[in-house]
Amino acid sequence: MSLCSLFRRLIPAAPSDGQSGAGRIQQIDAATAIQWQSKGEAVIVDVREPHEHAAGHIPGAILNPLSRFDPSRVPTDPGKHLVFHCQGGMRCGPAAERMMAAGHTGTINRLRGGFAAWVNAGGKVER
Repeated sequence: MSLCSLFRRLIPAAPSDGQSGAGRIQQIDAATAIQWQSKGEAVIVDVREPHEHAAGHIPGAILNPLSRFDPSRVPTDPGKHLVFHCQGGMRCGPAAERMMAAGHTGTINRLRGGFAAWVNAGGKVER
């Protein structure tokens, strides 16, 4: 069983209309995330593992790996967009669901296509 399959079994998927608790989990494209970040309007959370983050990451991204994801380590700023990302766009879903289950009431934006989409869209990368 793959890691993604295991997480899907352990953590139920968000309702199909995108509503989860009092907040929302939605997907955004890389161009939107790049724009928000360039304007200082985003808090970006990287849920990949430390070795992936060390190989290359979005400048200013907060590392909070899904394998030991801790919602209390996610800074929430009502004036900024909260963006979760992983490598390809799958692991950020379970992380967003855990965040909502912990009581987050705002919107969580999942980066569609993950870090790979960010790189392909020309987003800045730190190594």
